[in-house]
Parts: sequence; structure tokens; C-alpha cells
Amino acid sequence: MSETTEQFQKLYNSMFDFVNTCMSGHDPSHNPPHVHRVVNLAMRILSAEQKLHPEASYSGAVVKLAALLHDIGDRKYLPNMTTEGDESLDPKTMVQHALLQQGAPVELAIRVQTIVSHVSYSTECKDPAVIRRLIDEEGFAELAIVQDADRLDAIGAIGIGRCFTFLGAQGKKFAGESGWLMDNAIEHFGDKLEKLEGMMKTETGRKMARARTERLNVFKGWWEEEMVEST
Repeated sequence: MSETTEQFQKLYNSMFDFVNTCMSGHDPSHNPPHVHRVVNLAMRILSAEQKLHPEASYSGAVVKLAALLHDIGDRKYLPNMTTEGDESLDPKTMVQHALLQQGAPVELAIRVQTIVSHVSYSTECKDPAVIRRLIDEEGFAELAIVQDADRLDAIGAIGIGRCFTFLGAQGKKFAGESGWLMDNAIEHFGDKLEKLEGMMKTETGRKMARARTERLNVFKGWWEEEMVEST
């Protein structure tokens, strides 16, 4: 299914509404605007990569749907996510189920679900070889694009904003012995955000991540300077 067809646009519009409904109650770090930024970034990366590698085979429909649906089933927000009121729905198949409900071809639904299930940072950290195999050997090149787009939204100025927003909304659940402090966000820079540039899969993603990571580093330097001045 091509992303330029009327059939795809109808499916995409249905899933757009589905995502907005599922995620409308989320805090601003993982709400619909985050998802729509990731879609725009993914399509930008796709366009650039197609020019850089005209021999590569990408499905624009898969990229666009997987980017739109990449946070459906996120374990951090599962209590707020249901499909048609079915709280028992397996988060590992939520995307596939929703696509099939809207008439998506089975192959497309399975393909998008596979990508969505392997986008997250934590999933890759558990077994990086699985991600590489999916992209390099099993034909899921679109996973590289969606991963890069999602990770780009986690760094740079927007990423800093999202990091502090998540801390304010959810941080108490994850606070360690030091307590619930703004410093937790800065710790997250080193624990995760500064590592994302090195995990980018596409040339375009790496170039964009370089600039955004530099913004993280500048902000972190300002933070440390002001902390010294106030002690």
C-alpha cells in the first residue's frame, strides 16, 4: 500500500484519531504532539535517505504508520491506554489489532507492529543484535528511520523540555535515594540522552543528532555553572 493512495490516507486518518484518543491524557512529554513531531521527522529522514541511497527499498506507508503508532503500548502509560475499551488487550499486539480493525492489510499490520515493538531504547539495550538483524538482514529498514526520528525528539531543546516535563509528571515514581529533584533530569542526560547520537542508524539521523546533542551539552554546562554559583 502506497502512502499516496486514497486508501492509505483513509487508514492513516483513522489511526491519527486513534492515537489522539489513546494519548490525549498523557503528560506533555509523551502526548500526541510528540507523536506528530516524530512522524514529521521520520518523513524528513525518509526523504533524505531516499536521495542518499536511491537503491534502498523503503515503504513510506510503513514509516508513516510506525512513526504515528510508535508509543502505543508504551509500558509507562499502559493504564491509560485501551482499544475500544478492552483493557485486557496485549500491548504487544495493540497496534496490529487497531490497524486490522480499520481494514489494514494483514502484512502491513504485522510489519508495523514489528517495528513499533522494537523502536524503544530499552528494547535495543536488552539485545542490540536483534535490532541490527531486523534492519540489516530481515528487511525492516524502516525501523532505522522511525528509531532515529523518535530519538531526535528526545534530544536538543525539545528533548530538554520533554525531560523536565516527564520529571515533573512522572519522576516521583522513579526517584532514587537522592529524592525527587531537578538534578534527576540532568542525570538522565548522561544515563541516556547523550548516548543517542551514537545509536543513530541513518546518515541523516546522525547529522541531525550531532547538532541536537551539542545543545544538550551547552545546556548541561550552563546548569553546572549556575549550580556552582548557587552553592
